[in-house]
Amino acid sequence: MAIEEDGPRPRTLWVEEPVGRTRLPDPVRGSAVRAVIIVSVTLIQAVTAFLSTVAGSWLAFPMVLSSVVSTVVATWAVLDVWITRQVWIQRHGVTSVPSSTARRLRRERRAARRSAPREERDAEPIRGGRGGRLSPQS
Repeated sequence: MAIEEDGPRPRTLWVEEPVGRTRLPDPVRGSAVRAVIIVSVTLIQAVTAFLSTVAGSWLAFPMVLSSVVSTVVATWAVLDVWITRQVWIQRHGVTSVPSSTARRLRRERRAARRSAPREERDAEPIRGGRGGRLSPQS
């Protein structure tokens, strides 16, 4: 059984739409994933420590200690995302819009700076030093 080319196309499972924002850079995305995993483990440890404390289990004290250490590690992981993002922006810069006002003004100033010496040189008459000769003679 062949599918007719003129007939209706089969429905796809999804339709791709353009994304509003760009993807995070790889190092930032990696640290963000790491931070989410560490924070989730910390929350699980905190709940386990609370429940074992309420139950009076011997596991309560080690779980509370590990939750405190895990909270410090989770705080560093979240800070690492912010630091990695700042470092990436500093090293790679941000994408500027070609039609930005600052770029146009900079281009105009640069053109004016380049043309100023040329205009002075063209306006100045050529003075002959040694009777109009260009090279020195003995």
